[in-house]
Amino acid sequence: MSQTTAAARKGRDAGGPGADGSFSHRQIVTILVGLMVAMFLAALDQTVVSTAIRTIADDLQGYDLQAWATTAFLITSTIATPLYGKLSDIYGPRPFYLFAIGIFVVGSVLCGMAQSMYQLAAFRAVQGIGAGGLMSLAFVIIGSIVPPRERSRYQGYFMAVFGSSSVLGPVIGGFFAGQSALLGVEGWRWIFYINVPLGVVAFATIWRVLHLPHERREHRIDWPGALALVTFLVPLLVVAEQGRTWGWTSGRALVCYAIGAVGFLLFLAAERAYRDDALLPLRLLGNRTVTVSAIGSVVMGAGMFGGLLLLPQYLQIVHGSSPTVAGLQMTPLVVGIMAGGIISGTTISRTGRYKTFPLVGVALMVVALVSLSLVVKADTSVWQMVPFMLMLGLGLGFNFQPVILAVQNAVSPREIGVATSSVTFFRQMGGTIGTAAFLSVLFTRLPSDIGNAIGASTDPRVQQAVQSGQLQGGGDLSDTSFIQQLPDFLAQPFKVGFSDTIDLVLLIAACVVAIGFFVFLFLPQLTLGEKSGLQALQESRESAVPDQDDAGQQAMQGAGAAAPTSTPPPAARPGDTPR
Repeated sequence: MSQTTAAARKGRDAGGPGADGSFSHRQIVTILVGLMVAMFLAALDQTVVSTAIRTIADDLQGYDLQAWATTAFLITSTIATPLYGKLSDIYGPRPFYLFAIGIFVVGSVLCGMAQSMYQLAAFRAVQGIGAGGLMSLAFVIIGSIVPPRERSRYQGYFMAVFGSSSVLGPVIGGFFAGQSALLGVEGWRWIFYINVPLGVVAFATIWRVLHLPHERREHRIDWPGALALVTFLVPLLVVAEQGRTWGWTSGRALVCYAIGAVGFLLFLAAERAYRDDALLPLRLLGNRTVTVSAIGSVVMGAGMFGGLLLLPQYLQIVHGSSPTVAGLQMTPLVVGIMAGGIISGTTISRTGRYKTFPLVGVALMVVALVSLSLVVKADTSVWQMVPFMLMLGLGLGFNFQPVILAVQNAVSPREIGVATSSVTFFRQMGGTIGTAAFLSVLFTRLPSDIGNAIGASTDPRVQQAVQSGQLQGGGDLSDTSFIQQLPDFLAQPFKVGFSDTIDLVLLIAACVVAIGFFVFLFLPQLTLGEKSGLQALQESRESAVPDQDDAGQQAMQGAGAAAPTSTPPPAARPGDTPR
């Protein structure tokens, strides 16, 4: 047995890479299981709570404060995402991924113990700090141990996790919220407690099998940039969530806009001053792949949440489905996401070409959203929506991981963390903006569409109800559950009006997503590296001499791994030239 083979086996037996910097397939799969469990926790938590939030709010006697439980989670998870990416580049991803799992589990326990909505909002903020690292760092870790050419195949499994959590979230949330008590504890509290055993499994797996060698470099931590980012994002995320209630031009909203603008200017100044040590190095935006992916992620995030948000509402309000049933009815969309992730992953691994998938994915999403806007009516069968939900999911699956792969492949290995987290960050921002915009259109247009539907009704009983004052333009639409209590002839105008409004919003979402097609046309098609980041790093160390750092940097270019070098990367990146 050769010394190299023996060293490689010894390293792998210890839980780390072999002498050549590679991991065995068994190691990769084991690590992948831990990553998927942790990602499942983060993705599930976004949907499971939304199903049960009214039950939780009623039990904690804070119905009017329920939005803050969602807003607090959103703020901390969004802000934490780029911080995790930058710190993982400096210190390595393993300790921060373990920290993210740990703080998420602690936050879950605290949420389960909350005695008021204020406490729940604070503890959800703690959860969000952990959730911000669970998604983005999973892709960073895979980038460290798997070559770009093979990476998309493994990342496709992440899409399966995301899709399954979208279905299971409402089902699990509805089940626990419907139980008055389980083992002497209120049912809704198990929504948070269930995270504990899963989190422990994920933590133990990553602790045992993930050991990435990392060389620490001299650096400055961009605390001014982090503080400026908080000043920039918090007011904008708050107004995005609360603007519909406050009014988009109200005094509180204008104050948030002003503070956010000041924070943005301070953030730019800090990033300019810290240069390569910045939280988000402005030099990265000179990389065409990063810039195109960032803009495209904003657009796709907005369009994605448009479909994922509106369809369940349509199923619950118009079809009268419970949250649990509505989640199950969304299964075709989830199947599409999973199929899209697997198809794109295997095809990219075989051909090495990824640019086609975002373009085809956008086209499928636009066709699906336009078709749904034409099909969705008050009397539309769920089965009529199945092919278009499947198409929408397929388009989403074609977009997610190829864009992340493109960015990881285009940047220096020492910056894969910040580059990957940037894509996730911009997608989250797009989703937040899209959700706020679509809900604003929905609730602005809804009263007039319901009023038009009532006026156009030919049923004399409806007109008699209007004349007697029993039925008025929709009443209080902040709680739509009353629609299910009305007789069919009175509920019909409400369902027609809601369907008409959903049609308009889906059409707007299609127009937003269509912009993504023209953005991704400019995405360069680069050659995918054949070595993982750790392998490329090891080769560069063996072949380079102290005065040849630049040659080592070029050797690692395009490998896509979270490993640092002692010399800042050159401003011009040869890997960013289209093939």
